[in-house]
Amino acid sequence: MKRFFQPVKEDGSFKKPSLSSADPLLSTVGDLVSVAGIHTVEAGERERREPCKFLTWNANSLLLRMKKDLPEFSNLVQTLDPDAIAIQEVRMPAAGPKGGQKNPSELKDDTCSSREEKQVIMRVLSSPPFQNYRVWWSLSDSKYAGTALLIKNHCKPKKVSFSLDGKASKHEPDGRVILAEFESFFLLNTYVPNNGWKDDENSFQRRRKWDKRMLEFVVQLDKPLIWCGDLNVSHQDIDVSHPDFFSNAKLNGYIPPNKEDCGQPGFTLSERRRFSNILSQGKLIDAYRFIHKEQDMERGFSWSGNPVGKYRGKRMRIDYFIVSEKLKDKIISCDKHGHGIELEGFCGSDHCPVSLELSQLT
Repeated sequence: MKRFFQPVKEDGSFKKPSLSSADPLLSTVGDLVSVAGIHTVEAGERERREPCKFLTWNANSLLLRMKKDLPEFSNLVQTLDPDAIAIQEVRMPAAGPKGGQKNPSELKDDTCSSREEKQVIMRVLSSPPFQNYRVWWSLSDSKYAGTALLIKNHCKPKKVSFSLDGKASKHEPDGRVILAEFESFFLLNTYVPNNGWKDDENSFQRRRKWDKRMLEFVVQLDKPLIWCGDLNVSHQDIDVSHPDFFSNAKLNGYIPPNKEDCGQPGFTLSERRRFSNILSQGKLIDAYRFIHKEQDMERGFSWSGNPVGKYRGKRMRIDYFIVSEKLKDKIISCDKHGHGIELEGFCGSDHCPVSLELSQLT
């Protein structure tokens, strides 16, 4: 969320792509090949076990975090040792010339500045504690939105795709989806569009369409789902620090004609009701709330407003792990790793990392 709200085939062939002809280091990072937008995993390298430890984090610019806050996040990853790391708001542009066709699966590196930025990212990912992960990207055309998914080499998925239908060759607009299929479950990383403040195609209408597609996606799955990321919704009153403040929030005094659309993006009645319907129809549960029944004013929120101004101390829980009801007895823990209005543990972002641990699924 903005700070101010404003499959894999068994016979898939494999070779290492050259990520950058200018930097030999980059060609050593990642051993994926993109086939029509779907990444396949070599049958001979099938994972020996499935992921059971997960971490999700809206980085609010992965490049900035790696430049300014890398030690804190690296220490967290080293401590938690997750099998999969889902990142939102990567904010790195997709490869491709200006005005030309883009490749959302690759980082841009056709200018001096973009090449330097890519080198920063790839050097970090080739060093501890990230060197044993494989990374998938879904990127926007510009430094906006975008997602990344890091999965340990011994936890290889059957298939990785980049749209809610799981079959399309194209990426979702702005790189908002990465879907990994394993033998016993799907892992979905999403950066859900912000609802905005007005009933136009880039705000309410865009979010309604997204929620409709999410509902269609979850009801047709043939195996359990682990859905994580910045979902840009606070489901219940206990998921925000100041319900009245968020319910009555306005932008420049504007009041939507439909009362259910009034309030802070992410806390309108319409968004919350659609989210409830997705959970209900998809037979899904909120892993954090399944474990933590009561409101926690210190550690119960994942987004915090600007420490200066009217949003100081105003916090929301908008980053989630949503899991199929079939997995609820597998939940060991689901925790937030940041706290307080000074954003301690947020690793430089305005969102804190959230972790999930399940007992072994297979």
